[in-house]
Amino acid sequence: MSEAVDVLVITAHPDDAEFGVAGTVARWTREGKQVVYVVCTSGDKGTSDRTITSEKLAEMRKKEQKAAAKVLGVKEVIFLGYPDQGLEDTPEFRKELVRVIRIYQPKIVVTSDPYRRYLWHRDHRVAGQVTLDAVFPYSRDHLAYPDLLEEGLEPHNVDEIWFWAAEDINHRSDITDTFDLKIAALRCHESQIQGFPDPNPEGWLKERCRKMAEGEDFELAEGFHRVKIGW
Repeated sequence: MSEAVDVLVITAHPDDAEFGVAGTVARWTREGKQVVYVVCTSGDKGTSDRTITSEKLAEMRKKEQKAAAKVLGVKEVIFLGYPDQGLEDTPEFRKELVRVIRIYQPKIVVTSDPYRRYLWHRDHRVAGQVTLDAVFPYSRDHLAYPDLLEEGLEPHNVDEIWFWAAEDINHRSDITDTFDLKIAALRCHESQIQGFPDPNPEGWLKERCRKMAEGEDFELAEGFHRVKIGW
């Protein structure tokens, strides 16, 4: 039942991955790596438009996320369908992520940093924390969720976990040649961009990525806290 890929990106909402890791995803797929997205919530509350229902918004955001993933060359997008602002650190949610990790057997898992301080969306914190727990120790141990063994899902050891939006950045990824794809993917999220103070993200994002690359031998970067797991 397993289908090994190189990278699994686990995100709380549609568009989070495009802000956090899209330039790096585009570089990976250009290199021939297979990337799968897992979107935990439907993003059904993040709007200032009072004329739209949660159901309609969720439908729009799903289409937008699929379009963005296509721009980046992402192999597949999995939607878990939890309500926006409703993620909880539960055994059921953790087990879903363990199942996905064991199915796709990624070398690298990328998610939002759960330890960012103060102002941070709760879904981002919960998604990051539950992903980290799913990677270690639950995906590794055969006695964790033994019923998954009955489904043919053997334990899997992830090699690395990368956190975007980290305050403790220890790795900068060169996105100089893929920044345009990052912007193109972000533009797919029309329902979100329309609500920004500046609906054109290219200018301020390029400046952010330029600052992230300071001291490196490339122009634009995405920053991460990268953990190499020694088994």
